[in-house]
Amino acid sequence: MRPPEILCVLLPLALSPQPALAQTADQNPPAYSLSVSVDEVILTFHAADAHGLPVNDLKPAELTLLDNDQPPRKILDFQLLHDAPLRAGIVIDTSESMQTNLPRDRSIAIAYARQLLRQSTDQAFVTEFGRIAKSLQSWTSDAAALTSAVRSISVGGAGPSPGTAIYDALLRACFNQFDEAHHATTGNFVLLFSDGEDNASFSSLKEAVSMCQRSNTAIYAFRSGSGFGSGPSTLASLTSETGGRVFRDADTDADIFADLRAIEANLRNQYRLVYRPASLQRDGSFHRITLEAPNRVATTTIRSGYYAPTH
Repeated sequence: MRPPEILCVLLPLALSPQPALAQTADQNPPAYSLSVSVDEVILTFHAADAHGLPVNDLKPAELTLLDNDQPPRKILDFQLLHDAPLRAGIVIDTSESMQTNLPRDRSIAIAYARQLLRQSTDQAFVTEFGRIAKSLQSWTSDAAALTSAVRSISVGGAGPSPGTAIYDALLRACFNQFDEAHHATTGNFVLLFSDGEDNASFSSLKEAVSMCQRSNTAIYAFRSGSGFGSGPSTLASLTSETGGRVFRDADTDADIFADLRAIEANLRNQYRLVYRPASLQRDGSFHRITLEAPNRVATTTIRSGYYAPTH
């Protein structure tokens, strides 16, 4: 048995988050806190063969899982989520730095809503953000409603105050929108359009990542801008820590559609593995996850680890 090539990472997730926070938004958001059970961890991953096709017949006995170099105390559940419904958050940066890229970002978001969203099973919402976040369309399967919301987006639409608060927008999206009831049955992700520059958030990158991890939500980002500053590094961290990937929105239409299809393929065909760790304490420490699969698996999409709760 050999370890497969690791492309990106998805989330092992402590179960039963109980946010101690009213679900309201304002310009001075309060701190977010969680009370989380430490007994069980959810790990979701995607496996593909050398041709990029999903491997959908794996058995638990074929896998070797380590949590901080220790095998789990007990495997509680293992199942294939094949052709799973998707829940997508379309989250678009409308700060001044996005003026040039916004038309392209709108076109990519509309392409997803029109061409890949399955109205019979999938849902999506639309949020724009600058210094604050503004909901434009709640959960819906209506591609026309999503398209209308995306088309209404303009620079500065979320509010006149300058600044960009990516971490706050993502934290709120993952906290308010991706509830625990869908953890086991859907592929959750945020389609983020931004240059990655954050200068106004009250929360930190780690707090935003942690919230998205707890809601089992991967971030896939289409990066705008020149690639200078801290933006590229921020987007790389957000996506890799939550199980997503960064794409360039300057690619051709064919490349963009291929990127969207890659996201869909990963999230519609996943394994869900629930286990009890051998050792997990409430100390906020990072637990590294490693997974070895049989030789017929060429690549796995799996998260590198997770943060233990602190209380």
